[in-house]
Order: sequence, then C-alpha cells, then structure tokens
Amino acid sequence: QMQFVESGGGLVQPGGSLRLSCAASGFTLEDYAIGWFRQAPGKEREGVSCITSSGGNTNYRDSVKGRFTISRDNAKNTVYLQMNSLKPEDTAIYYCATVIEIFQATCVMAPLQGSWGQGTQVTVSS
Repeated sequence: QMQFVESGGGLVQPGGSLRLSCAASGFTLEDYAIGWFRQAPGKEREGVSCITSSGGNTNYRDSVKGRFTISRDNAKNTVYLQMNSLKPEDTAIYYCATVIEIFQATCVMAPLQGSWGQGTQVTVSS
C-alpha cells in the first residue's frame, strides 16, 4: 500500500527556514514523480512544487520560486522541500503525493492518488 509520512514542520518566524521530509513506503519511489502540496485554513489544497522520478526536473508555483527547493533521495525513499525566506502566507499543512510525469521530462502538480497522509503543519508567525 502506497503511503507517505510528512515531517519537519513547525513554528518559524518570517524570514526563517524549514526543511520538510516526505518518507514513502509500500512502493518504489524512484518510479514516480512526487509533488508537495499545501492547504491553508479555509482554502483549497494547492500544488507547491514537484520533481520528476529521476530528480532531473522540477517545477514550482510562482509564489515560492527562488525560496523553496525540492529534492529527492531515491535510495532513502525520501523527498525533501527546503523552504527559505518563509512568509506568513506560507502557513499551511503540507502534504506530498505522487504526481503526473510526462515522458520523464517534466512533472505536473496534479496528484495521482486519491488519499492523503496526515501532512505536516507549517506556521510562519512572529
């Protein structure tokens, strides 16, 4: 059974940094593109970033470009999201999921799976 466990969230001041981890189990991570998503209170879940199965290509939503970096370690079955220069509007629960991959050349921030893990809470506040 495909499962994800997200961790690394917490309370941080504006301008601070966090590194989120997404540990996968029940499947071979290297076969899938993976994306990070987030959901703020009262808002729809939105795609934040994704990375192709090889790790060779990434995509980001405009509001996090230049601040967030996605990476993966297939040997550890883990995907990371390094978040720098955090802003209050980044406050949300962050989730990871398998996403659409096109010819292993690019990924689309659209989840393939129908269920989600518990996520990890990120709160940016002074």
